[in-house]
Amino acid sequence: MKSPLRPPVAIGPPGRRATVLAVAWAVLLTGGCTVANSGSAAGADTVQIVLPEEPPTLEPCDASLTATGRVVRSNITEPLAERVPETGELEPKLATGWKQTSPTTWKFTLRKGVTFHDGTAFTAKDAAFSIDRTLDSGIECNVDGYVFGDSEITATAVDATTVRVTSQEPDPILPLRLSFVEMVPTSTKADSRVREPVGTGPYRIDKWNQGINLRLARYDGYWGKAPDYRAALYTWRAEGSVRAAMISSGEADVAVGLAPADGAGDHAVEYPNNETSYLRIDADKPPLDDIRVRKAINYAIDKKGLVASVFAGLGRPAGQLVPDGVTGYNPDIKAWPYDMKRAKSLIAEARADGVPVETEITIIGRNGIYPKAAEAMEVVQKGLRDAGLRVEVKMLDVNAWTEYLLRPFPKDAGPTLLQAQHGNQAGDAAFTMEQIYGSKGAQSSYGTPGLDQRIQRAERAAGSERQTRFAEALAHQSEKVVRDAVLAHMKGIIALAPDVTYKPDSASGDEMHLAEIHPAG
Repeated sequence: MKSPLRPPVAIGPPGRRATVLAVAWAVLLTGGCTVANSGSAAGADTVQIVLPEEPPTLEPCDASLTATGRVVRSNITEPLAERVPETGELEPKLATGWKQTSPTTWKFTLRKGVTFHDGTAFTAKDAAFSIDRTLDSGIECNVDGYVFGDSEITATAVDATTVRVTSQEPDPILPLRLSFVEMVPTSTKADSRVREPVGTGPYRIDKWNQGINLRLARYDGYWGKAPDYRAALYTWRAEGSVRAAMISSGEADVAVGLAPADGAGDHAVEYPNNETSYLRIDADKPPLDDIRVRKAINYAIDKKGLVASVFAGLGRPAGQLVPDGVTGYNPDIKAWPYDMKRAKSLIAEARADGVPVETEITIIGRNGIYPKAAEAMEVVQKGLRDAGLRVEVKMLDVNAWTEYLLRPFPKDAGPTLLQAQHGNQAGDAAFTMEQIYGSKGAQSSYGTPGLDQRIQRAERAAGSERQTRFAEALAHQSEKVVRDAVLAHMKGIIALAPDVTYKPDSASGDEMHLAEIHPAG
């Protein structure tokens, strides 16, 4: 015989959490569903975060993907060094220092007394293993393509606290690249991805209820300062208005990925998130293989109108993927003007030359990539249809969408435009150009020998020459290749409950450090 239903018991102090539980009980009786009755009710020592989407995986070598990185980076796992968003400088993390010993070699000195969540000590063997696993294991880590491209890197444990990293070619920003490699123990599978990694971070994975929530617990053996909250509970809701309402009702402490229309009110905090929204044009398939069609797509999108209406002013029209402040940013590249007459003329010209402009083009969108993602693609669709193209929109969840983002791409997909967003948190155009525009880039569907050469020359340069060469490569892409339609440099909104404090920065969209969230007062 089943026990009768009993109301949930509040495990925290009276106040908003007890109110949430009471609401959850009322909804349960009426057959509804809230965050609380799906297992996320928590005590006052747990910070509750609501995301737009569930992480597809917590694999550390995919931590450069937003949905994964915002949970994993510097929470569960940690790198050797970490970039400070405000200054662009690298600060020690699991390495206490590093120096270049030859044009192609760097030596890293590791922090002593660090342990993994399984209790084993972090040593140079783990560091070397983590680097090799990320770059040379064959599991096609996103960090590999995004950060390292075709670079050949070798890591060797010199002794317990020293690791030597050698590149095939001189690389002036190798420590910056390595800041994207999360450290894992040698016991981690080397030939396949892991869903729940073991790390050295201030939090360990406690329980992942797939489709419901993910709980992290504070790791008591952490080498650094203990974070304020004993646990973090992540839930996900696709609708921004629902995420905002969860802050107002006390069901969550932090909500990310909001739009002005979501109604966060006084709880909303705006911040420059360093993200740039764009459409990747798969330029190897007709009619997109004709540069006139790619130019027409750019002319047919009303970027100012898109920013003013759908993005509600949270951004500014853009003409290049890297924003101001990133090495390589080219101030001479402006957003393409909205010129429907010119767009129609280019389409007509291509049609007259036999280009099959009547072929259906599919916009592959991603739910939750930014607020009102579907509405943005509908605006784009209308503009392209008005220019004379046949365009349909297919919105996908993150797992299905990722298949189109990363090589190898789906076969027989037809000509596509991929809704994407790129955040260059590392502050150097190398982290944009190779992976997105290089012929063999992990996220690139098209490249040219001329652009590849310009990217390679820029990557080998240092100082002012590096800035000049990357700016030239971006200009060449914009004028001669036109591989994408850049929409806008974006701003973000998060919402905070009154009893928590958190100061977002340009990296917050891709990684949210739980140790930086504190109880108010």
